[in-house]
Amino acid sequence: MNDSKSDRGGTGRHEQLLLDLTRDPALSRDDLVATPANRSALALVDSWPNWSSPIAVLHGAEGSGKSHLAAIWKDKASARAADPAAVDGGAIEHAMVGGAILIEDLDSHTPDQTGLFHLINAIRQGGGSLLVTARTSPSGWRLTLPDLVSRLRSVSLAEIGPPDDMLLEAVLVKLFSDRQISLDPAVVTFLMPRIERSLSATATLVERIDRRAMAQRSAVTRPLVVDVLRSMQQSGQEEPGTD
Repeated sequence: MNDSKSDRGGTGRHEQLLLDLTRDPALSRDDLVATPANRSALALVDSWPNWSSPIAVLHGAEGSGKSHLAAIWKDKASARAADPAAVDGGAIEHAMVGGAILIEDLDSHTPDQTGLFHLINAIRQGGGSLLVTARTSPSGWRLTLPDLVSRLRSVSLAEIGPPDDMLLEAVLVKLFSDRQISLDPAVVTFLMPRIERSLSATATLVERIDRRAMAQRSAVTRPLVVDVLRSMQQSGQEEPGTD
């Protein structure tokens, strides 16, 4: 005979089994939600290859949507990804023949300054393009190689602003739609004042809600959402009040 305690244990085990279940987010141009917060960054991506400089930097806070914009550009430009901490010869060779290079989250690493300098020279000589994403503009990267600092003074810059409510709500609905979940508008209304103002935090919350709904074989309801928010509070991932 199964009592409520064993049922809860079964649900917990089921949730644990779902921890490694991942879903690739939809990162195409059509999936991007355009708002004033990302307008200038989107314009930069859309205007390639007609950039004023062959090197561009998209900068914005963590969770602002840089990865989505970078994915759009990478697909559009058939770009090759390069490691900012160790720029390899393959990336430089690709740049020398006019190829496009993407470097993400540069200021989250200790950058290979000499490698970046040679890569930028290769981009300029070969007629290629380089897109860099970071949390700050180049002036905040604490670079010490004077020639590299000089090269970066003439790049094209676009800042992604903090997500506004229009963007957060659209992304919230989109993330659930990516998981084939039709969300009750009342649940969206309930969630909006309670979510952290970050796209990455919103994605984490949607993942937790989806996982709980699958574990309980339940629709995404307000009581289920309240339960997830409380669980996140208890685990140290603070969310606003759930009353």
